[in-house]
Amino acid sequence: MAGAATLCVAVILTWAVRMGSQVWSTAQITRGKGLYDSHCASCHGKKLQGQPDWKSPLANGRMPAPPHDGSGHSWHHSDEALIGITKFGLKPYVNAAYESDMPAFGATLSDEDIAAVWAYIKSTWPDRQRAYQVQITRQDAD
Repeated sequence: MAGAATLCVAVILTWAVRMGSQVWSTAQITRGKGLYDSHCASCHGKKLQGQPDWKSPLANGRMPAPPHDGSGHSWHHSDEALIGITKFGLKPYVNAAYESDMPAFGATLSDEDIAAVWAYIKSTWPDRQRAYQVQITRQDAD
């Protein structure tokens, strides 16, 4: 009986979520959600909803944190851009003069951590947004 339980747990832990051409394990998505909650939710929202009026500059001229759910624009960007912005901040992707409250997480999160955060975020997107983002990623890689 213990062998069957172990096998069942192993199957559950290795079960993969297939979305578009992307595959993430449930463990990676769960890990990503925990990291998102710890490092991202304070600005981007517990439900990935972003800050209010996220398309309009704040009084200090900086932009509010955008949503990472399907209503935002994260899915308009390639994996390279999403991971790079998370790791290095926005300046390398916008311009050196751009001021943002978005920190660079490269010294805080490993590449695997960042990939897990994005696996979690992407796992919440509707099929249409996920498929579009896969296409953008492929075009960016060519």
